[in-house]
Amino acid sequence: MATTTYTVTGMTCGHCASSVKEEIGKIDGVTSVDVDLASGRVTVDSAADLVQSDVAAAVDEAGYALT
Repeated sequence: MATTTYTVTGMTCGHCASSVKEEIGKIDGVTSVDVDLASGRVTVDSAADLVQSDVAAAVDEAGYALT
């Protein structure tokens, strides 16, 4: 099991956080996603290490940017 923390910019509300959580949650192997809206930190638990470009693409799909 792997836990990785990312920083996402552009999230301003609960809906933003939900969108990011939903898109990252679609990545194969992701078991949980926790979004801290105030800091922009997104903590992802997964069965194995994730490819950062996959996470970036999911965040982009939600309309935000991975930093």
